[in-house]
Amino acid sequence: MELAKWKDWIPSGADISLKPNLGWDLFLPGSVTSPWVVEGVIQTIRGRVGKVHIVEAGQILVNVEKAVRQTRIYDLCKKYNVEWVNISKNKYKKVKLDNGRVFKKIWVPEILTKTVLITIPVIKTHGKTTITGSIKNQWGCLPEFRHNYHPVVNEVLVDINLAVKPRFSVVDGTVCLEGNGPKSGKPKVLDLILASGDIVAADAVQARIMGFDPAEIQSITNCAGAGCGQYEKNKILVVGEKIEDVKSRFQPAKHNPVSLTEQFLRNNRWLRDIVFNTLILKICCWGAQAWYLLWYYFGPGKSYRDEIIHLTKYGRQWK
Repeated sequence: MELAKWKDWIPSGADISLKPNLGWDLFLPGSVTSPWVVEGVIQTIRGRVGKVHIVEAGQILVNVEKAVRQTRIYDLCKKYNVEWVNISKNKYKKVKLDNGRVFKKIWVPEILTKTVLITIPVIKTHGKTTITGSIKNQWGCLPEFRHNYHPVVNEVLVDINLAVKPRFSVVDGTVCLEGNGPKSGKPKVLDLILASGDIVAADAVQARIMGFDPAEIQSITNCAGAGCGQYEKNKILVVGEKIEDVKSRFQPAKHNPVSLTEQFLRNNRWLRDIVFNTLILKICCWGAQAWYLLWYYFGPGKSYRDEIIHLTKYGRQWK
């Protein structure tokens, strides 16, 4: 954060919202932001900023209250007198977008209209957006119905980032996730932290480290085209480590059965209207949750978790 000159981006005395990725409530390191990264951000900014909040929203398949507690991030709130805000239950405010790709007006959590946003994503692969990082992390700032916009996710990501305007990004690259992210992937230890006042540049550097070309990632090029930042290599100053020295090719994500089923249903107009606009959606959610439970407890999920807990230096942080 010091190398990235965070003080140039965060006004002194400003109230802050920290937005980690808490997009999974089955405990799998790498699928969520690690607590020590969130704690490091709190330790760095406190004393210079005003009130600090940690914010995240639930999903139709994720209980965010469970996620924030099992990651130990809720313990940090108590330790540092930080307010935990479940933005799924918070008030939303309509924000006008003059150049919106999908929305001309978009509902965003009211707290994000009153605070400065620091986004704290985790490095992951993603079946719909190739990577999830500093841009994709704001997907969780939308209301829970956001799953309806999966077909236009790369356009909506422009709109939500224009609306909430994250000022700074600190990217957790300690324990990451590769393969079928953002949930059913394999943890990967990278021992890295990225930081930037430019979320597009942060994603571009992250993509190159992971072995992807940022010019081929639509969320990056879309946000750059909307004026959210730069992704061209010659326009980004990288300090600290060199990309070539920390580069580690990530296995890209493929669609798991849950994602494949959703894609099939959304591509069929007749089925889409029946499934996503009726109580049938609840039945589908139960089926999806059953698959993830089977993957976690009877597939590789639990063994992935145990490898990080028992065989890496990060495991003791969660024990």
